[in-house]
Amino acid sequence: MSKNVILTTGIYDMIKDHVRRNKVTKQEEELLVLELKDAEQVYRRDLPNDIVTVNRRVKIKDHTVNKEKEYMFVSSNKANNKKGKTSILCDVAVATVGRQVGDIINWPFKDGERKLEILKVENI
Repeated sequence: MSKNVILTTGIYDMIKDHVRRNKVTKQEEELLVLELKDAEQVYRRDLPNDIVTVNRRVKIKDHTVNKEKEYMFVSSNKANNKKGKTSILCDVAVATVGRQVGDIINWPFKDGERKLEILKVENI
């Protein structure tokens, strides 16, 4: 992971709390702790439009299975799978939050390592 992730302070705190509560695997925890240590924290108004965060529609290609999928990341209390709204604390969101269009991430999911590419990010 070459570049620092860019996060709002609220998302930074949410991810840090998620790790602290042991909601991630040991491998994920190690990566997230490193990412958070070097993360760039910005105000919401200063967050670039191509960064994965809450209230954004994100198109991701999973190179491991060669499939593309679109997600709408929202805060956990607004998640609703029937409406296509996915929690910002789900596995895919945690792996990609703070990243930008064009980034490729190798991430140790519970079912094995996967290679994800962020294709598109747009406000909702």
